[in-house]
Amino acid sequence: MHTSDARMLRGAAIPAAAAGVGAVLIGLLTAGAKGAFAAALATVVVIAFFSLSVLAVAWAAKISTQTMMLAALASYAVKILAVMVLVSAMDEVTIWNTKVFGWTVIGLALLWIAAEFRVALQRRPYIDEPENDEPENVLDRSP
Repeated sequence: MHTSDARMLRGAAIPAAAAGVGAVLIGLLTAGAKGAFAAALATVVVIAFFSLSVLAVAWAAKISTQTMMLAALASYAVKILAVMVLVSAMDEVTIWNTKVFGWTVIGLALLWIAAEFRVALQRRPYIDEPENDEPENVLDRSP
């Protein structure tokens, strides 16, 4: 895994895990043990789904940028559909509080996306600026 991919994973997983702990406490206070279990399970689901997505994009980046973009879009679509199916399928489960589970999944997914966005904005790409003695229109290669 490239260092920038690891930075992206850490930059999103750590805030999501911290928010997951907060969600477990809120679930415990609002819905008891079932709410805490639901929030804990939702935290594990979100961190697992989104971490697999980062790993898939990192693997695809080794092949080409087009493959990386395809992997990013495909993993995003699969991830959202899988979470939607999971939340819908767990609608009538009585082992945990389904509302706490659903809201925790939604909240942590939005937090993960925002954290990835923040990490991406903090990166400063290297830009090679031409020196002052070069012609003004460097990109014009016409004869």
